[in-house]
Amino acid sequence: MADAVWEIGVMPLKLWGPLSRLGLILAVWVFALDQFTKFWILKIVNLDERPPIQLTPFADLLMAWNEGVSYGLLATNAQELLVILSLLISAVLWTWLAHASTSLAASSLGLIIGGAIGNALDRILHGAVADFVHLHWGSWSWYVFNVADIAIVAGVALLVYDGLLSKGVAAKS
Repeated sequence: MADAVWEIGVMPLKLWGPLSRLGLILAVWVFALDQFTKFWILKIVNLDERPPIQLTPFADLLMAWNEGVSYGLLATNAQELLVILSLLISAVLWTWLAHASTSLAASSLGLIIGGAIGNALDRILHGAVADFVHLHWGSWSWYVFNVADIAIVAGVALLVYDGLLSKGVAAKS
């Protein structure tokens, strides 16, 4: 499997690289943590059948079903389309992971892939993504989100940082 390569035109498409294992481990870990927390919120806490639970003066557990893309944008009933889009994007990110040259890039891609697949499974099982963490302060209120969303945002931020870091290193050379 480590040598799996498909030829597309002139550019080979690698499916496994030296840092793929790291990305896969993180993707599986994020997916499992995301699904565990959603199971706990829905089946143990029964948050979808009760009022919000205040954790701190600025954080609540609040059940919200996201039928859109990020933060409820572009809400649609075509959840199958969003599942297919998530899986296609995850496949592209996987090929990027196979070419990753830093542990930070591989870790970042693993976080994004695990989060995307976790939210895609929600869409398959529930017809929407289960969100339950709500941050607020005074009149300010942030979107309701979940563990997968945290992983995706952290992965994107770290990927941008890795890209800027590698450009800085290349500029010094």
